[in-house]
Amino acid sequence: MALSLLRRNSGSNRSSSNGRSPSNALTIPDRDHREEHDLQPWGTLAELERFNRQLSAYLDDWRHGLSGVAAVADAFTPLADVEETDEAYLVEIELPGVKQDDVDVEISGRRLSVRGERKAKERVGILRRRDRVVGRFSYEITLPGSVVEEQVSADLVEGVLTVRVPKPAEERPRRIPIS
Repeated sequence: MALSLLRRNSGSNRSSSNGRSPSNALTIPDRDHREEHDLQPWGTLAELERFNRQLSAYLDDWRHGLSGVAAVADAFTPLADVEETDEAYLVEIELPGVKQDDVDVEISGRRLSVRGERKAKERVGILRRRDRVVGRFSYEITLPGSVVEEQVSADLVEGVLTVRVPKPAEERPRRIPIS
């Protein structure tokens, strides 16, 4: 059984060499005459960037011990660094454009929660592209050791929120002089 290759040309098939159009012929779409539904436009990278942000948020939620369902709806997770010194845990969270009154810092045991909102700037013209994330945010972390809740402090300077969570004196390393 021989297969004839036919090329689709303006919706009609050419006949094989014997004048008949074989029923087992394989047709190849003509590049210039594709059907509309065969074409899938790629579009811009905005869709890929949005997917990347969503995936990053889900991974951040997972890393911080939250499920996607338990996280605050429509909230993003800001970037942060957590540093441990001998005296305290230092949590630095990037919050550019956020005012001090729009941030809530809470501690419950070893669990530190920072929530707030980055408000959208009022625009006069047409916004052609938005890369910055606006809206509610949520950052939570369980610190690895005991903390002194009464001495927690927070400062928002130049778009970086620094939360200092002191360790109890009995957990701090002590230097022992050698005699």
